[in-house]
Amino acid sequence: MSTSMGGGSIRRSGGALFRGVMSGAGDGPGTFCDVPTIFADPTASVPSTTPGSTAARRRPARAAAVLATATLLASPLLAGTAYAVPQDGKEPKAPAPPAKMSRTGGDRLGLPGVQVGRLAPGAPELPGPDALTARSWIISDAASGQVLAAKNPHWRLAPASTLKMLFADTVLPKFPKDEKRKVRAADLEGMGVGSSLVGIKENLTYSVHDLWLGVFLRSGNDAVHALSAMNGGTAATVAEMQKRAKELNATDTHVVTPDGYDAPGQVSSAYDLTLFARAGLKNADFREYCSTASAQFPGEAAKNGKRKTFGIQNTNRLLSGDYDIKPYPGIAGVKNGSTTNAGSTFTGVAVRGGRTLLVTVMNPQKKEHNEAYREAARLLDWGFQAAGKVEPVGRLVGPKSQEDRAEHAKARGDAAGKNGQGGQAAGSADDSSGVLTGVGIAGGVLLLLGLGAMVLRRRRGRS
Repeated sequence: MSTSMGGGSIRRSGGALFRGVMSGAGDGPGTFCDVPTIFADPTASVPSTTPGSTAARRRPARAAAVLATATLLASPLLAGTAYAVPQDGKEPKAPAPPAKMSRTGGDRLGLPGVQVGRLAPGAPELPGPDALTARSWIISDAASGQVLAAKNPHWRLAPASTLKMLFADTVLPKFPKDEKRKVRAADLEGMGVGSSLVGIKENLTYSVHDLWLGVFLRSGNDAVHALSAMNGGTAATVAEMQKRAKELNATDTHVVTPDGYDAPGQVSSAYDLTLFARAGLKNADFREYCSTASAQFPGEAAKNGKRKTFGIQNTNRLLSGDYDIKPYPGIAGVKNGSTTNAGSTFTGVAVRGGRTLLVTVMNPQKKEHNEAYREAARLLDWGFQAAGKVEPVGRLVGPKSQEDRAEHAKARGDAAGKNGQGGQAAGSADDSSGVLTGVGIAGGVLLLLGLGAMVLRRRRGRS
């Protein structure tokens, strides 16, 4: 059976940060507790928080649906993405990338294997295959859109919770941060077994701001479903996400669930995930949420009538760190994920020395703890050293409307040149928006660093 542990699933190896008690309304930040998480069980459905609720009454039907989904996940629809079942004790053979893939962004990006341009003198060599074991990865400059190096960037693979970047880019601009939602039992129906949860309770009220913190920090599928309910339901949200992917020229992506949970036919690529991050990072609220390391999340009401809170920490380990990995210098987001079909996936953005780099890593074959983050960090290290010293192997395209305008402008420029009128041909279709993205991310990081220093000084003052 194919099961899923979402990007926010608790790992006991993560240390004591998540072990504690519910904090009272007056408790200060920093009190962390176990976040409720559903573990895979073929006979169980997603439990309701209220006995006798609609969700609880539908457990037998849900269990049947889970078993049906498990059967579908083994079908050819996910060929090349699901793990093969070992036979006779032998290790399954890793799938090979397709011989033909999309060439969006450049011909070399459609070729299988590692693609890296000619290096100038003094440029570092790209880390070797023992250091970069992911099935697919890409490292690019967010401002210029230049792809510095890539490996199978258009391989259509299961995305896990990194697909939540597309969900956020699609839905986040539609609701004010202070809008409230009283969560109903129906809002939380349809989540897959093993989903990562932030701990939302039905019949309690949450602000949109709270819900987005749940999405980005704890990869909460319950928060995704609550926001989807506000947006007209899961089916409507999936349709909007697919439409948005098409507008962003993310042609490798097929959306089935809004939260990235494993589903038959749900795929994306390292290239597309990078496009989603780049588009989302143009939004200040998106930048705020994906760069927040920790926050307090509303719980149930205390005896005094005030709402309890509990601490949540970002599961992006290059941002929040872990017992075996430190936060990456200059990291500013974006999103991580982990499911049975996807393995570990991660898209990150970092700013250093005036450059803003985007990295996406999908399914490292070295199954070490935090391996996706280690490989992403190696790519970022190389990218910051090699930027300006390596020929790009492709580019990140802009949205369809933007690319069309650039093509029309180029055609007009070519026609004017043939008529002897001169004029300047249009440049890269996404140069201007890319520069704004880079400036926005860098500015946001500086602001967050300043706020972080201020909070630290205040804490030291109180102590």
